[in-house]
Amino acid sequence: MKRLLVVLVALVAAGCKSHTQIAPEDRASLEHTLTGPEADRYLRLSMYTTPFFGDASKRLLTPYPPEDVLLLNDTSGKTVNPGAIEATLPTGAKAHIRKVEFPTAWVVTERILYTPRTWPWVYVEVEGAPKGPPLVLVLRPHLKTREEFLAEVDRYLSSQDPAAQISAFSEPVREAIRQKKTVPEMPAEALEMAWGYPETIKRTLEGTAHNEEWIYPGGRRHAFLTEGRLVRVEEAAAPASTLAPGSK
Repeated sequence: MKRLLVVLVALVAAGCKSHTQIAPEDRASLEHTLTGPEADRYLRLSMYTTPFFGDASKRLLTPYPPEDVLLLNDTSGKTVNPGAIEATLPTGAKAHIRKVEFPTAWVVTERILYTPRTWPWVYVEVEGAPKGPPLVLVLRPHLKTREEFLAEVDRYLSSQDPAAQISAFSEPVREAIRQKKTVPEMPAEALEMAWGYPETIKRTLEGTAHNEEWIYPGGRRHAFLTEGRLVRVEEAAAPASTLAPGSK
């Protein structure tokens, strides 16, 4: 019986490959560096919390609305919606990383099937977040080095308090950042804090004016800027998506 169990475990491990290229010693170093008692961080962008694709033991921390979260597709190729927005956490909220989980072969086998289980997960505690299951920030896959991983974490969880930068904005802009909304003439830096990073930026020159079109994941939201200031936004209806089992 014991021999059969060992064989079954070996077969499961063999059928599920590792999805991390970061060396084991670097993974251990990253865990130590990012979760240390003095490693307090701050939200670089305002974030939503949502259900975690039907896994009731976790919640997702994301800068994008649920319909624009492009982490998981169903068997027909349709985007899986993690679930409705539960809370909004503002840029600058203090955060602490509690755990870093790399998608090794063994970890992937333990994760629930309909979750982004082949991506790195960072478990984060955020000041002001409603009580509930732990928050998980899902990082992009295919990070190869310790330096790449740290840079990716820093895109969302800054080691520097952005309070001084935020206080330089007008009150309407600060409120827009807190609410993940936009107001005309807000600076590009403030738009980034409010809506998160665009997937694509198209730059054009009209006379001497520098224009940018920010296109967000899924192509549903567009922001138009001139000389680094927001001119207008366009938002299409949310595309059809599959709701993860158990999500609301």
